[in-house]
Amino acid sequence: MRRLSWQAAMGGAFLVLSVFFYVLHYLIFRDPHHIFIFLVEDIAFVFVEVLLVTLIIHRVLEAREKKARLEKLNMVIGAFFSEAGTGLLDILSRLDPEAEHLQKELAAEGAASGQALSRARLRFEKHRFSLEADRVDWAALKGYLAEKKDFFLRLLENPNLLEHEAFTEMLWAVFHLAEELYARERLDGLPDTDYRHLVGDIKRVYGQLARQWIAYMDHLKGSYPFLFSLALRTSPFNRSASPIVRE
Repeated sequence: MRRLSWQAAMGGAFLVLSVFFYVLHYLIFRDPHHIFIFLVEDIAFVFVEVLLVTLIIHRVLEAREKKARLEKLNMVIGAFFSEAGTGLLDILSRLDPEAEHLQKELAAEGAASGQALSRARLRFEKHRFSLEADRVDWAALKGYLAEKKDFFLRLLENPNLLEHEAFTEMLWAVFHLAEELYARERLDGLPDTDYRHLVGDIKRVYGQLARQWIAYMDHLKGSYPFLFSLALRTSPFNRSASPIVRE
C-alpha cells in the first residue's frame, strides 16, 4: 500500500508539472493552436512508442534474457554430468543388456553431424532401458550416491533448475533412489517386494538420466564442439573406452 501511494503521488506530480508547463507556454506565447498540435502529436506517438517498447524491444530483451538463463542452466547441467551424472549413467548402462545398440548410434559414421545426432536422440527416446536386476551391485550404487549426496542437495537449491522441468524431475528421481537406499541399513537379504521397488526406481532414473544426457550432447554439439567430441569418445555407453573411475 505504501509503495502504491508513493507511485500515485509521483504520477500526480508529473501530471501537475505537465499542466503547469502547458499553462506556462500559453501565458508566454498566447498560442493555443500550437499547444494542441503538439499535444495531439505526442498522444499519437504514444501508441507507436508502446508498439516499439512492448512488441519489439521487450521481446528482444526477453529473448536475450531467456538465452542467458538457458546458458546458465546448461552450465549447471554440465556440472551435474561432470560431477555425478556421467558416472551414474556408466554404472546403470552396464546393467542394460541392450546398451550396445545406443552406443552403435553414437559411434555410427557421421555421428557428430546434426542429422545423425537426431537419429541417436530418437533411438534414446524409444529405448526400453531394461536392466538385469541380478547384476546390481547395491552396495556400490549406494556408496556412489552417498558420496554425491551433498552435490545433489546443492543442485536442488539452484533456482535456475525451475527453467528445466524434465531435468528437475530426473534429479528428483535420482534423489528419491538415493533416499530409498539410505533408508536401508543393509541391502542384502531384502524381501522381493523391496528389490522390485528399488529396481523400478533404478529404471526410472536410468531412462530419465540417459535422455537428459543425449539432450546435453545436442547442446554441446551446437555450443562447444570440442567438448562434444570428447563426450562422444568417453560415452558411458562405450564399453571400449576406459571405464569411469569410481572410488
